[in-house]
Amino acid sequence: MMRVHRYPTAITAAVTSLSVLMAVVGCARAPEQSTTGAIPDELVPSKYCNEKCHAQLTLKAAPDSIRCSVGVSWSSASFPYGAKSTTQIPKFAGKFLPGMSLTVSDGQGDAATQSGQIDNMVAQGIDVLIVSPQDASALAGAVSRAKAAGVKVVAADRNVKTDVDTYIGSDNAEAGRVAGAAVVAAHPDGARVVELAGSLGASPTIDRGDGFRKAIEGSPVHIIASQSADYDRAHGLKVMEDLLQRFGAGQIDAVYAHNDQMAFGAIQAITEAGRQNEIAVYGVDGESGALDRIKQGTYAATVGYPLVVNESVIAAAKLCAGEQIDKRIVLDSTLIDTKNVDDYRANPPQ
Repeated sequence: MMRVHRYPTAITAAVTSLSVLMAVVGCARAPEQSTTGAIPDELVPSKYCNEKCHAQLTLKAAPDSIRCSVGVSWSSASFPYGAKSTTQIPKFAGKFLPGMSLTVSDGQGDAATQSGQIDNMVAQGIDVLIVSPQDASALAGAVSRAKAAGVKVVAADRNVKTDVDTYIGSDNAEAGRVAGAAVVAAHPDGARVVELAGSLGASPTIDRGDGFRKAIEGSPVHIIASQSADYDRAHGLKVMEDLLQRFGAGQIDAVYAHNDQMAFGAIQAITEAGRQNEIAVYGVDGESGALDRIKQGTYAATVGYPLVVNESVIAAAKLCAGEQIDKRIVLDSTLIDTKNVDDYRANPPQ
């Protein structure tokens, strides 16, 4: 049974994580931050939530009747997706759900740290947990303990290998498939691809890799090297520099990066090596910086991977109200390239 509490209207943040989060947000590179994120005028999902998704996320209860405590546990706020998510979730909830109290924690890219933060939030009496795990397997224990304590769980963006009440996010395998199909279409005579994978063990890494491989199966497109760059731009730069040394001029046709940040690092390395005319770069996310690079001609395409801010908060509200919710809610993944980039620049996925 859900615990009943009275909560202040102010949104709180965990003392152990607030300073880290604010430092990350404060030092984020302005050019890479999306200009989107404005809070809408009504409690609705984002534009990337299709008709089926909207039907799944209709809140029946009056928003001001919701009274519950929600813990938000994100894998890391040190990259744009995490930083934007952990700042926008409290803003969205604060505008429409004054009776919802939030505790926000930053796992700092460490599964053990994130697990401990979840255990602490459960001990403090949260009713709902919104979690984006650093590692799908490593966080299963903490999430299972939360469920055993009666906490409802929303897996946001990344899934976890244990039972949750709902998973909300884009289909990572589909995002990989869309990227792979774009590479195949652009290289009908074949292409040698190097893959910059995300953090090992993370569900998006697994799914984005699998989806890409399924898309190129049976085509003359082949992956000649795959290496993790941990979704990090600087790491992506270093990995790509090493790959350019390993594969000389004319030996790489395309790069598939599991996110835009790694792609930006790859683009920098390729440009500095003077090989931008021979290598096309593809990625996933749809950051504003990615759309700028597509417009400039340095980035072939990205697959839009929207934030799940609105959707996660609405799902938490439905669970607080005791409403039914589907186990899996999927947002759209769209290829963004030179043909449609102008349609997305005013309101990018991230």
